[in-house]
Amino acid sequence: MAWKDRGVLAYLLITFGVSWAGMFAVRLLLGMSLADPLAQLSMAFVPAIAAFVVRRWVTGEGFGDAGLALRLRSAWPYYLAAWFGPPALVVMSAGVAAATGLADPSLASFDDVLPGLPGWAFLLLLVGLIPLLSPLYWGEEFGWTGYLRLRLFPGRPVLASVVTGLIWGAWHYPLAFLGYVEYADVVAGLLIWTVSFQFQEILLGWLRQRSGSIWPSSLAHAGNNMVLFLLVGMLLGKEGARFGGSATDLIVMGPLVLASILVVVGGRGRRSPRNAVTGSGRAAGAVGAG
Repeated sequence: MAWKDRGVLAYLLITFGVSWAGMFAVRLLLGMSLADPLAQLSMAFVPAIAAFVVRRWVTGEGFGDAGLALRLRSAWPYYLAAWFGPPALVVMSAGVAAATGLADPSLASFDDVLPGLPGWAFLLLLVGLIPLLSPLYWGEEFGWTGYLRLRLFPGRPVLASVVTGLIWGAWHYPLAFLGYVEYADVVAGLLIWTVSFQFQEILLGWLRQRSGSIWPSSLAHAGNNMVLFLLVGMLLGKEGARFGGSATDLIVMGPLVLASILVVVGGRGRRSPRNAVTGSGRAAGAVGAG
């Protein structure tokens, strides 16, 4: 087995083994809810820890392609896309929800989410918090997008993103059986959830590749969780609950697919920045989007 294949196997064993054991222990032995921030925080950094262990001790490859530099001067357009992309997807998803009759989107929907704060102020506050929350989501991004995706299917970044999204989605599956999320139909719910992870990973991988840094994808990951899926879920409310936990994923899916198509098609033939990476994890010259 080549060193990089050994590294991928070790990464997956550590990430799944520690995370899944931790989820079941926290829920079944300690009786804690997996919605508890303390429980979530302990799981969020397992992918990063696994990637660090593999890079440092299993393969010894180091951190040359880890994308730890911020690269603010050259990558600022991708930071802006990562920051304001999720709010834009909320607007598109609200349009889908209105067109399907599942919601009547209005800023008034968010009035008094925080007592005394109008809906527009709550939304601005939430969007403003995204950069502050990015380090919490770096734990997943450093592992999934910053390590695994780079080592799957060399030279085929879109396929690497799709497969990474599949594995990343499967990593979350215990949450559907431990009270964190509930589906009217578990099989269908997990399938839809997994597909949403795959399209998210296409966008996160594109940000990582084009910027040459892991931080824009961490920023976008924070926005997806704390703005996109949170706000669309709030908009759907009780009406969306009729479809179980899949309603939000289904409404968001259309905008995610459209955004993924745009970055893949728009990236064909464009040159990546000097320090960007290909699906193989090597420094890139010209590659497609992914």
